[in-house]
Amino acid sequence: MRLRTNATSSKLHLSPKADVKNLMSYVVTKTKAINGKYHRFLGRHFPRFYVLYTIFMKGLQMLWADAKKARRIKTNMWKHNIKFHQLPYREMEHLRQFRQDVTKCLFLGIISIPPFANYLVFLLMYLFPRQLLIRHFWTPKQQTDFLDIYHAFRKQSHPEIISYLEKVIPLISDAGLRWRLTDLCTKIQRGTHPAIHDILALRECFSNHPLGMNQLQALHVKALSRAMLLTSYLPPPLLRHRLKTHTTVIHQLDKALAKLGIGQLTAQEVKSACYLRGLNSTHIGEDRCR
Repeated sequence: MRLRTNATSSKLHLSPKADVKNLMSYVVTKTKAINGKYHRFLGRHFPRFYVLYTIFMKGLQMLWADAKKARRIKTNMWKHNIKFHQLPYREMEHLRQFRQDVTKCLFLGIISIPPFANYLVFLLMYLFPRQLLIRHFWTPKQQTDFLDIYHAFRKQSHPEIISYLEKVIPLISDAGLRWRLTDLCTKIQRGTHPAIHDILALRECFSNHPLGMNQLQALHVKALSRAMLLTSYLPPPLLRHRLKTHTTVIHQLDKALAKLGIGQLTAQEVKSACYLRGLNSTHIGEDRCR
């Protein structure tokens, strides 16, 4: 009799947990079923809106996954006292891209603060997806079109940069460097891609006067910022600081990539790396990018 009572009390003690588990399972199953019906309803009656809705929801999932990965990387950096430039290539690139995405989302967050501003935010996102949304919320066609637009902006600054280089040639004291820089500008204007040794031979010009970062004119710094897809609407000291930071990060990425090996990158990683360094890789094959 006592054993039967103990068994009965044990069942009564465990039943609430089992009931909660069954209830949660039922709620999850029911939610999935309702969500599936809702998706089918949108797909049948509002196909264009359904496409935007699907992209938006997938974008949120990808952004959330990026945030969790960035948090894991930052936590590991803090625990092991690792600096940004000491990270492996993929982790370094993930943090760089995530910071850029968060910065772009900052404007939307600010204008969403006032009451009843959410409707305005959705309207602005629909009308200006390139300016306000990150790549996670672009359609495949928009990803190609928008990257082409950004690259066109980048190309527009190239003649201006070459013009500034030609203007400072007489200020270079070394005759050999003057000739090399003149030859380099001429080759670029004719559409000839300069060789690596032609560029490295001019390293001294860009580390000292007149082409050192601190000696550049404000208009030259603005043109370089546009070529790097950085905003040019900041005071010259801030532009110089941001340009230095951006080029330093690319240099650190190059060193990490040299350790990893280009052969280890996926096709998408290769295209992203090329685009960051100035090449419109959206229309170029993987082999040429590598």
